[in-house]
Formats: sequence, structure tokens, C-alpha cells
Amino acid sequence: MTRVHKPISLTRYLIEEQREKGVIKPDLRLLIEVVARACKTIATQINKGDLGGVLGNVGSINVQGEVQKKLDVLSNEILLEANEWGGHLAAIASEEMDDPYPIPHRYPKGEYLLVFDPLDGSSNIDVNVSVGTIFSVLKAPEGVTEPKPEDFLQPGTKQVAAGYTVYGPSTVLVLTVGDGTHMFTLDREQGSFVLTEMNVRIPEDTAEFAINMSNMRHWEVPVKRYIDELLAGKTGPRGKDFNMRWVASMVADVHRILTRGGVFMYPVDAKCRDKGGRLRLMYEANPMAFIVEQAGGGATDGHIRILERQPLALHERVPVFLGSKNEVALVTSYHRD
Repeated sequence: MTRVHKPISLTRYLIEEQREKGVIKPDLRLLIEVVARACKTIATQINKGDLGGVLGNVGSINVQGEVQKKLDVLSNEILLEANEWGGHLAAIASEEMDDPYPIPHRYPKGEYLLVFDPLDGSSNIDVNVSVGTIFSVLKAPEGVTEPKPEDFLQPGTKQVAAGYTVYGPSTVLVLTVGDGTHMFTLDREQGSFVLTEMNVRIPEDTAEFAINMSNMRHWEVPVKRYIDELLAGKTGPRGKDFNMRWVASMVADVHRILTRGGVFMYPVDAKCRDKGGRLRLMYEANPMAFIVEQAGGGATDGHIRILERQPLALHERVPVFLGSKNEVALVTSYHRD
């Protein structure tokens, strides 16, 4: 990881990726800037908290079967309204909506598909714990002007950009366009994201793990075996002590891993086996796997690399193991055994 001492704005970084490196196209640069501006708006609404009347539920259930928070709905609307008119997108898919959102005919269309979880970890918002936005960008299939759900069903290797924004003590945007993983911190006085960490690298080894221990009785044998070894500490087969951290917001947990290492796990268990897992492949697992791999980490579903999974449905759920490469490899090997 390289700390940046000379201020470089997100816009300048993207222009250099486009003009000097040829990594991204102009429309992708503009699309990412629009998403970043929407995230700044969401950050402002979150910061208002109860003063803005944005806490609590709206009384509706989303496509995931989850009770929607006011900020879930508001964040979704902010991202839709910010991105529908720019001319960069062919369609949008959100974790909060059953079907893709078509770009209104009064606006020009572009060649990209935007997929997002507008407010990850929203169950934490009422208790003032960090939450975030996750997004992924794909290219629309050649010649498709009216994308259908199946046009979004591309493996994670097809992503051209992915990122998340964590709304915590500071607002941080983490981004990859396939040229490393980089962190941008929101300068509220200037109103812009500024590059603060370049080429983030996740340590290959770690002594920290993140998992919901309340589900222990529902775990499958490979996960229980792995966690039992970690909990045994110095006297166990691993020969060292491990710490557990769990925020229950994927963005916050993954951000900690990017910052100091660790392994994040949300395995399939008896409670969610009929659904295939807990986390959504398109909205959470794929973008996070792209970000983590670009930072030198690993990401699997317990059997194969997440980015190589062929999505079967827009809201498909999967098990997730990601973070420090050697730990991800070990728990994956237990599943293969």
C-alpha cells in the first residue's frame, strides 16, 4: 500500500487511467464520476441521521424478502436518478428491485450496465454503525439496446469496474478498474474524493477472521473444522492465536480486511442452504471479489473462484470466503476435501 502525499482528485486519477494508461474509456470514466457523486449525496443523507428523518423502516419488503429501511429506498432513488440521464448506461440493476431498471427513452443510452447494492448493512443504520454502497460495471452485450435480466448474467471476470463506498467516521470510496485497488477519501470542504491510498495490498497471512458465530450450530463440516482450528489458538494445529471481528456490514468488514488483512466468511449453512447462500453474487460477491483480487487477496465460494461463477439469476445468492490469500486457500481446501 502506498500513501499519497500529493492530493490527486478522483477525476484526475480517472483521466490519467483513460488518457495516459488507456485502461478505461471516456464513458466509463464519466459513469464512475456520476456514481461517486451519488455516493456523496447518500453520505450527506446518512450524516443527517434522525435530524433528516431518514431512520427507521418504510413498512415494505424488497425482492430479497427483507424489510426496507427509509435509507434503502432513498439511496436506491439517488443512484437511479443520478445515473439514468447521463448517456453512459443501457440499463441498471439494483438489489432493491425485482427487475432491471431500463433507461427512459427520453435519454440517450450507452454501452454499460450498472449493478449496485444501494445501502449494504442498512440494518446497522439506526444504531449509527458504518454502512456502505457497492457497485459493479459490466458491458452490455454487443447490439443489445433493451437489456433483459439475462444480459446481466455475466461472470465476475467480465467486470470493467467495481467499487464500494463506506460511510463511517470518514467517507471512503474504494475502486478498481482492473489496475489495482485504490482508496479515495471524501474531502467535505472541497466536496471531492481525493486519492489517499494507492495499490492497496492485503497481507497473504493474517491472524484475524470475520464470521457470524451465532450461526455455528448450522455450519457445514469444513467451516466448523476451520473455525475450530482458529479458536484453538497457540495450542491448536495453527500454532497461533486468532482474533475475531464482526460488524455485520459486508462493506465495513471488507474495508477492515483491505486495511490490515483478515478473512471474511459468510458460508452456506442449514438456515440458507435452500437459497444457495446469504450474499448476492451480482451485487455483493462479484464486486468485492474483484476489489479483493486486485489487492492481492483471494475470493472463493468454498469450491471455485467467485469471479469464475456463471450467474444463473439476477438475485442469485452464494457462499463467500475472501481476504488474505493463504487463509482463503486453506478454508477452500477443506471444502474440496
